[in-house]
Amino acid sequence: MRDPDGLIARAGVRGDPNRDQHFLVDDRVLDRLPTYLDETDADTSHLLEIGGGTGALTDRLLAVGDEVTVVERDRELAAFLREEFAEEIDAGELTVIEGDALEIDLPDFTASVSNLPYGVSSEIAFRLFPERQPLVLMFQQEFAERMVADPGTSEYGRLSVSSQHYADVELVESIPKEAFSPPPAVRSAVVRAVPRDPDYAVENEAFFLRFVKALFTQRRKTIRNAIRNTAHISGLAEPEAVVDAADEDVLGKRAGAMAPAEFAALAQLARDVGEPGDE
Repeated sequence: MRDPDGLIARAGVRGDPNRDQHFLVDDRVLDRLPTYLDETDADTSHLLEIGGGTGALTDRLLAVGDEVTVVERDRELAAFLREEFAEEIDAGELTVIEGDALEIDLPDFTASVSNLPYGVSSEIAFRLFPERQPLVLMFQQEFAERMVADPGTSEYGRLSVSSQHYADVELVESIPKEAFSPPPAVRSAVVRAVPRDPDYAVENEAFFLRFVKALFTQRRKTIRNAIRNTAHISGLAEPEAVVDAADEDVLGKRAGAMAPAEFAALAQLARDVGEPGDE
C-alpha cells in the first residue's frame, strides 16, 4: 500500500482547511475503511470514491475493487492522481473524473467508500442515497450522530428521518483529529449505510422529504401547529384540513418524537386532504 505521507510529499501539496481539505493519513484507518463493506454483501465490481485527494484511500480501494472511479474537484490533485496511478488507469482499473460531485453525472457504481468534503457532505450523501447502493462515508462526528439518531433523542431530526428512509445507517467508527493532515477542528466518524426498502409506503418521495423538512423547522411546536405554520415550505394549500383529519395523538406530539413511519403516514394524509401544490 502507498504511504499517505509519501503521497502528499509527491503531490507537493498541503491540506487547506479553508478549502475543506484534510487528508486522511492514518494507515490503520485507511486500511479499515474498505472492510466496512464486508458485512453488507456489497458488490465491489465498481467502487466510487468522492474526494480522492492524494489517493491514499484510492490505493486501498483498488486492492478490493475490480474497478474504481474517483471524483476530485481540485485540478492539481486530479492531475496528480492521473500521474500517480497511471499504470492502474492504463489497465482499466481506475478512472479519475475531475469535477464537482454535485454537478457531474455520476457513473453507475456498486458501492461507495469516501472521505467526504465536510462542507458539502450532506448534499453529496443525499445524492448517493437514492442510488440505493452500500455506502461507507466519513462525516463530522456530530453530523454522523444525527444521521443514526433515534426518535426522542436530542440529535434526532430531519437528517435522521431522511437518512433512515433510504438505508439502515450505523456509526461504525469515530476518528480522532490526529488521523488527518492538517487536523480538522472536530472529530470525524464513519457511517455505514445499507440500502433497504422502508417498512412503510411513500407515494411521493419528494413531498415526503419536503414535509419532514417543514415540520422540523418547528420542532419545538406540536405537530398541529407545525402543520399550520409551515404550509409555505410543505406546499400544502389546505393545512387546516390536514389538522382536522389527523389523529389527536399525532397532533399532540413534536417532530422529535415522530418515527419515520409516523411521518410517512402523516405525509400521505397531508397529500390526500391538504392539496399540495406542484411537486
